[in-house]
Amino acid sequence: MPHSLLNGVAAATTHRDRDALDRAVVRLLLEFIAPHSISLLHLVDDAAGSRIEERVHMSRGAAAQRTANLTQATRQADFTAWQQHALRGQVVSCGVGGGHLMTIFPIHGASDVVAMLALETAAPLPDRTVELVRGILRIVRNHLALLDYGEQDTLTGLLNRKRFEGQFDRLRQRLAAAPLNADAPAAAHRELQRQEPGWLALVDIDHFKAVNDSFGHLFGDEVLLLISGLMRRSFRGADQLFRFGGEEFIVILEQASEAGAQLALERFRNAVETYQFPQIGRVTVSVGYTRIRPTDIPTLCLARADAALYYAKSHGRNNLRNCEQLQAAGELDGEIKCGTVDLF
Repeated sequence: MPHSLLNGVAAATTHRDRDALDRAVVRLLLEFIAPHSISLLHLVDDAAGSRIEERVHMSRGAAAQRTANLTQATRQADFTAWQQHALRGQVVSCGVGGGHLMTIFPIHGASDVVAMLALETAAPLPDRTVELVRGILRIVRNHLALLDYGEQDTLTGLLNRKRFEGQFDRLRQRLAAAPLNADAPAAAHRELQRQEPGWLALVDIDHFKAVNDSFGHLFGDEVLLLISGLMRRSFRGADQLFRFGGEEFIVILEQASEAGAQLALERFRNAVETYQFPQIGRVTVSVGYTRIRPTDIPTLCLARADAALYYAKSHGRNNLRNCEQLQAAGELDGEIKCGTVDLF
């Protein structure tokens, strides 16, 4: 068994795609520990506050019944108690009904707990098994740290262009996918996509060259750092933030209504406008955004956002524009084609 387990860990950590890595680790533990079920839960901060989101759930046997739905349990007082222990990095257990136990393992990120692994069993896990799971999670954490190092912008810590295409393609596939819940009618799923699609926003710092020319590149880098911090505070934890090069940034908002996307982007634009940048004073940004379509390729979606950004720049700067709204109003002439954004 130890030899097979080591081979399983080695195979799981060949994945560079995080979703595939999550599934591989859960499948590995399901095979070697044989719990009733395993759930991988990510911690998410959004407009509604902190919550958990189930990313992977696997059970033994196709007919295995789900004893506990932990995403629903977030609203229960008993969950709050053991969640706080998990967030402090402790392995905890609690009863979930049917005589079963749920053992919660914290998964650490660079500085704090970012996810939890929940194993449902009929009996308490032996100490040796607990240490085995913790060791595997440490290996996974080190693997993720290496992935992050290669996919983060070295100055701002935001995701970089290398990560963008993979993230965009996964979102596009999810938008085009059939409902995950077999009980949900397809029409209801399509309506949810219509109401809460994905959005891509292209952000550009206004007159950034003048900042570098007047104050020097060290102050320019400080502006980039401060704006990236404002981005993190303005958007939900589930939203994806990229530095796309120079003074350009990309925001991908998943499952947001048109009004919600506009509200979030306006909140960020206002946060930048009202912030007092040391030595420089006032800095503003312009934003162009567009809906992500299931048939999109990155260059086409970026081209639409870029057309809206260009319109924002040429109409006073320090504002945000929606490509689809501009097209409906006849403000953008002709068909938007790939190639208007400098990708390389």
